Amino acid sequence: MSDQQLLKVYLLRHGQTAWNADNNRYCGRSDIPLTDLGIEQAEQVREQLKNIHMDAVYASPLLRARTTAEIASNQKVVTDDRLIEADFGQWEQKTRAEFIAADPQSWEAWNRDPEIAKAGATGETGRQIVDRMNAFFNEMTDRHLGQTILVTAHNGVNRLYMAYKLGMPLRNYRQLVQHNSSITFFTLDAEGIFTLEHLNTKLK
Repeated sequence: MSDQQLLKVYLLRHGQTAWNADNNRYCGRSDIPLTDLGIEQAEQVREQLKNIHMDAVYASPLLRARTTAEIASNQKVVTDDRLIEADFGQWEQKTRAEFIAADPQSWEAWNRDPEIAKAGATGETGRQIVDRMNAFFNEMTDRHLGQTILVTAHNGVNRLYMAYKLGMPLRNYRQLVQHNSSITFFTLDAEGIFTLEHLNTKLK
C-alpha cells in the first residue's frame, strides 16, 4: 500500500513527572509538570525526529503531554481533549499499593474486565477511553491521510487504544509497555486498519 493511502503516526507518552518517579503514583487528570529528566527525555526525542517532517502535531491538553510535544516537535501543537489521560476516579494521586489496600474490589473489577468496569470505582471505563481515542484517530485519518503526524498522550489511554486496535481483550492492555518519551510508530489506512511498526523505539 502506498504512503498516500496511509496515515503515519508517531505516538509518544509524555516525559517523566514527579509522580512517575514516585512508585508510579496515578496522575490521571492531575496537571503536573515534567521533571528535569522528563524535559531531557523530550529533547532526546526531538533529536531523533529532527529529520522527519510532521504535517501536524497533536497533544493532550495536560501540561506534561503538551510540553513534551512542544519540545519534541519544535512546532505548533494542537491540543485535543480526547487525548487526555484516563479519569482514574478514587485511584487519582495514589500508588497502586495504596489504592488496592483501600479498595481491593475496584482493582479486581478493573483487572477482570476494564471494558465495563470504572477505574477507581468512579472514573472512566475502558470502553469510554477507547471510544474517544478511536474517534480522535478516525478524524485524523480523514484529515491527514497520506501525511505524518505526531501525537503525545498518556500511558493508560495509549495502551488501551493500541490493545483495542490490535484485537486484544482490553484486560491485556498492560502487556503493551510504553516508556516515557519513547517513540511508537503505527499506520492507519482509510478503513482504519492499524499496523504497529515500532514500540519503544530509539530512532537512529
